[in-house]
Amino acid sequence: MSAASRAPQRSNRATRVRRRAALTAGAAVAALLVSACGSGGASGGGGDTNFVTGTDGIATVAKGERDSAPELSGETLEGERLDVADYKGKVVVLNVWGSWCNPCRAEAKYFAKVSEEYADQGVQFVGINTRDGSTRSALAFEKDFGITYPSLYDPTGKLMLRFKKGTLNPQAVPSTLVLDRDGRIAARSLTALSEERLLKMLEPVVAEK
Repeated sequence: MSAASRAPQRSNRATRVRRRAALTAGAAVAALLVSACGSGGASGGGGDTNFVTGTDGIATVAKGERDSAPELSGETLEGERLDVADYKGKVVVLNVWGSWCNPCRAEAKYFAKVSEEYADQGVQFVGINTRDGSTRSALAFEKDFGITYPSLYDPTGKLMLRFKKGTLNPQAVPSTLVLDRDGRIAARSLTALSEERLLKMLEPVVAEK
């Protein structure tokens, strides 16, 4: 077989390898979000974990046993650069959401309200927008619900795959995490939150010294 005839075969093989890798990555994200946009999700990492999930579905970790959040950075919906690590020293509320997600719409007004009420208490809200094919619908969602805090644009869920298994990782849409002032994961919910449950997650971490 000539070199010229072998070249197309090598090209086709490389294309198949790239396609297989893309499908594998997509499957990983789909598995992570198997409970996406539902009323509930898995309640913990299983095995030897250091967190406790209450009857309200909120999982918490004692201050001395928390894991650090992974590196979470990228472009916001507005195209600006954001790195969650820059908020160290503040309590950070991370909310994973999508404009297509009805439970996300149900909780959005509470996040907008509480984010403004706690802004002067050293609390920073950050969204992680996922599985929206473009930023247009996500920006419209924020406008509809009066959300003024930034959201990282993560359409394929890559940021969520950075969380280690066995930690309080986001496993559904919506998911909410509260990070303490040292950037460690203090609490998590895998369901839509009312204002009362959001404050139940947030206030103990704000009160820590």
